[in-house]
Amino acid sequence: MSEKRSAWGIVQTARDPKRTTAQYMIKYIFDDFMEMHGDKLFADDAAVIGGIGYLDGIPVTVVGQEKGADLREKVTRNFGCANPEGYRKSLRLMRQAEKFHRPVICIVDTQGAFCGIGAEERGMGEALARNLLELSRLKTPVIGLFIGEGGSGGAIALAVADRLAMLENAVYSILSPEGFSSILWKDSSRAAEAAELMRMTAAEVKELGFIDDVIPEPEGGAHSDDKGKFARIVKKYLADAVRELQKEPIDKLLEKRYEKIRSFGQDAVKE
Repeated sequence: MSEKRSAWGIVQTARDPKRTTAQYMIKYIFDDFMEMHGDKLFADDAAVIGGIGYLDGIPVTVVGQEKGADLREKVTRNFGCANPEGYRKSLRLMRQAEKFHRPVICIVDTQGAFCGIGAEERGMGEALARNLLELSRLKTPVIGLFIGEGGSGGAIALAVADRLAMLENAVYSILSPEGFSSILWKDSSRAAEAAELMRMTAAEVKELGFIDDVIPEPEGGAHSDDKGKFARIVKKYLADAVRELQKEPIDKLLEKRYEKIRSFGQDAVKE
């Protein structure tokens, strides 16, 4: 998709009910995927899918935020808005990956972490902060992929990575355009205007230095994928990235990850 599109148009594409989900990507990218459940503390969060599979023959751990394919499933998966248990499940699996030297692939697609009373009572803030801390020092390669919405702390908690990419029509922002316009102008109807100001599209986020790569989508968007053809393009990107990162000594990898995190936003601040 090469034509210039408005930020609001891209937001609408990222939110399309038919948009490619983590389940779809897992089906076509990873072989012999075995899902694992529960955080070993409270519950299993259906908004997060996690497990082990093979990426072009390489054993990896996969963690993905899942919105659901139809209305019934979207309700079951809380529209991709995870509770603390989802982030604690993902951290459990990532620690396991570190133990067995498996690279971690994080698939991000959420408007944000769930903000219900129960989530706050069970330590949502701590769960998000813990993921950020542990991912920053996880002794195994970490790759993040934004496939749709990437909102607020709910997205960042799975986006501390050695390599971070976004699909062309994915977005990454501190909050929704509706929330931004409500705070800035006390008027949520100006969401389209807010989206242009927020610099939340993949191209803009890459320009700011927060991600490494933008993966072009086919005409009609990722959800127009023909029997996994586009997913296989993503698979090659991920496999190449994993192989490249695996060549790095772990100490050097962690040092680069730290420097990358420290550099975030410096160009934006200079502006």
